[in-house]
Amino acid sequence: LLMCPLCDNGCEYWRLRDSCTQARLGYLSDNGATVVFSVFMSLWGAAFLELWKRYSARITYQWDLSGFDTLEENSRPEYLARLSRLKKREVELIEQQEKGGIESLSFWRIRLPFGLLSVSVVLLLVLLAVAAVVGVIVYRMSVRATLALQSEEMSSFIPLITSTTAALLNLLCILLFNMLYTRLAVYLTEMEMPRTQTEYDDSLTLKLYLLQFVNCYSSIFYIAFFKGKFVGRPGKYNTFLSYQQEECGLGGCFVELSIQLAIIMVGKQAFSALSEMALPYAMRLWSHMSFLRSSNHEHQPTQPWERDYLLPDMGSTGLFHEYLEMILQYGFVTLFVAAFPLAPLFALLNNVLEIRLDALKLLGSYRRPVAVRVRDIGIWYRIMDSLGKLAVLTNAVLIAFTSDLVPRLYYRWKVSPTGTLDGFVDFSLSYFDVQDYDEGVRHGNTSGLLGSRYCRYADHRTPPWVENQYKRTSQYFEILVWKFAFVLLFENIIAFLMTIIRWIIPDVPKTIREKIREDNRLTNEIIILQELRRRHVDSPPPVA
Repeated sequence: LLMCPLCDNGCEYWRLRDSCTQARLGYLSDNGATVVFSVFMSLWGAAFLELWKRYSARITYQWDLSGFDTLEENSRPEYLARLSRLKKREVELIEQQEKGGIESLSFWRIRLPFGLLSVSVVLLLVLLAVAAVVGVIVYRMSVRATLALQSEEMSSFIPLITSTTAALLNLLCILLFNMLYTRLAVYLTEMEMPRTQTEYDDSLTLKLYLLQFVNCYSSIFYIAFFKGKFVGRPGKYNTFLSYQQEECGLGGCFVELSIQLAIIMVGKQAFSALSEMALPYAMRLWSHMSFLRSSNHEHQPTQPWERDYLLPDMGSTGLFHEYLEMILQYGFVTLFVAAFPLAPLFALLNNVLEIRLDALKLLGSYRRPVAVRVRDIGIWYRIMDSLGKLAVLTNAVLIAFTSDLVPRLYYRWKVSPTGTLDGFVDFSLSYFDVQDYDEGVRHGNTSGLLGSRYCRYADHRTPPWVENQYKRTSQYFEILVWKFAFVLLFENIIAFLMTIIRWIIPDVPKTIREKIREDNRLTNEIIILQELRRRHVDSPPPVA
């Protein structure tokens, strides 16, 4: 089959067989088993969270934190230090307030201004991450157009080259932005003056995770849900910044999406592992050298506690980045598992390595951290729960609108007389009359026409020999309805099964509930006995 040029100027006519390699690669993830695996991973996510709640309830009871209230948490030293500096100004401000010159101190002068500043900076950084994604998109379109003009031999490798280089560039942007986001998020949270460590962690988590979410997933969301949806048709391609918009190959965008996920996920894990191995060693060496310079070699640390004192301190947010890394990985595993089924395998291998690296880091590269009483992992659980619910929607839309599963089902059940996929490729292609190109449009090599008047392109449009040429066919809208129906059906089935899982698996194990009930009974008995003793002591002796 003769295919239309991929752009209106300079691109050449090509043969359908040139896309066979990409179509075969796409079928590795774009097949019927994708739906089954997506359902399994959605249910696994729900079961994982329920089992985590049970495990959390068990260790909470073991550490005697079942009745712990965050109101009992002590104030942060940084909060108290900054508060002491404000005491002197507070006296003057209260005097002005009594005279009617100023209103509420804590809200109008501290929380509201810095809260608005935090929101503004976070939105600015989100726009910066989106701008970086747009830059990568423009790079991808320009490289694709440049390679298409080079040689016919490279035509089959253009999608692979473009996807790989763009994914590597995106990974570099992600790693660079991560450093900027962390510093700014910590600074903004400090300016907000949260009182307790829990409030500080929750505020920092919301800022940094929102930034990391946009930074890590925005390019993936673009490929999964927007690329190739607004391309146009031959002779009337849509453009963006004077570049023609990207379109997916005949095998869909699953190949490029898999490449993007693999490079970003595996590359980020590799960089994190190297950082965890190298950074603590460098910090330990720097602390030791600083101690030697300050002591003028008069005293060498010989005792274990002296050597441990030279190790860097983890600080109050020492485990924050460990949580963040795991939650981002959880998002990669659940949100786009339909396009990259190997994501759980890479996550498992990374976690096996991460356990050993974290053990070496905590035991040998940092001081022993000071324990802090908390009931659970805080806002991280709510983030994972939100990701699990979002994953159901993303996988449903990914299967329905990005893959060819629904069009294949439609063709089998409504079009094919034999109930097979014979003729599906021809069904998914439309005709275009090469004489309908504008006069200013020129293509690189017209020898591939071989006297043919029509070329083919991937879409469902009316042929050029009818009156309303190049209009959407009724089959296009029927397939669109089928896609929306698939999303609704997929979501409702998964929601029903997730509800059953949450009902079957209780949040607190039965043994823990019985122990808590027994503890409450003993506590009530002790209180009653104490009250009886006090009443017996306070009551006057009987009169003889």
